[in-house]
Amino acid sequence: MAEEDSMIVNRDFDGPVICVKGLRNSFGSQVVHENLDLDVRKGEILGVVGGSGTGKSVLMRSIIGLQQPDEGSVEVFGESLLGRSEAETIDVRKRWGVLFQGGALFSTLTVAENVMVPMREFYPDMDRAFRREVAKYKVCLSGLPPEASPKYPSELSGGMRKRAGIARALALDPELLFLDEPTAGLDPIGAAAFDNLTRELQQTLGLTVFLITHDLDTLHAICDRVAVLADQQVIAVGTIPELLAMDHPWIQEYFNGPRGRMAASQR
Repeated sequence: MAEEDSMIVNRDFDGPVICVKGLRNSFGSQVVHENLDLDVRKGEILGVVGGSGTGKSVLMRSIIGLQQPDEGSVEVFGESLLGRSEAETIDVRKRWGVLFQGGALFSTLTVAENVMVPMREFYPDMDRAFRREVAKYKVCLSGLPPEASPKYPSELSGGMRKRAGIARALALDPELLFLDEPTAGLDPIGAAAFDNLTRELQQTLGLTVFLITHDLDTLHAICDRVAVLADQQVIAVGTIPELLAMDHPWIQEYFNGPRGRMAASQR
């Protein structure tokens, strides 16, 4: 790799952890995002909401490099990522972890082996015994019992699979955590427990969390700010009281509808 193409990571960067400007995403004639802007502050849990088809997961995939936007810029930790190869962005990619919808675990690997996947990818020369010890620690950090480590995803409940996914996302001690619908499919007790885990990890590890969700209880319980996707853009970012002061019809219907009022009443 040419020296001028190498990425020098600034770990003292104090600007927005994620900065998206002028993003455009389309699939054929369908435009999902047009001139979308979003900043994510260091140390916050940012909830990302929007109706079906507004491109919440597409936005996340654009940030982590799985979706190539038509236009715009994406910076993470102050480093521009678009147009760079995986090799050129490896130092930044090591600094985030991702929990995809459903956990996205490898079905043929045990929980511990799933957790070790990022270690093998980014640190192939790491001692195998040390990898196993790190995996055990991450499994416990996720709230799973030690006996879950040798089990396969098919042997776990839905909530346990989500926690196994969190353990894998935390494998490299990330500073930034992406969570895509982490409480989907969980019962209210399991969802509340996962919310508590997310907040505890964020506070204990000093994480910045980008959280896609439709769960109003989650938004009220743990999110510092909420970004609303509508009309192909992020139309608003703020605390829930700040959003409630806006007169956009989707925001009012979402947060002031029956479920929104119920979630707010429980805080």
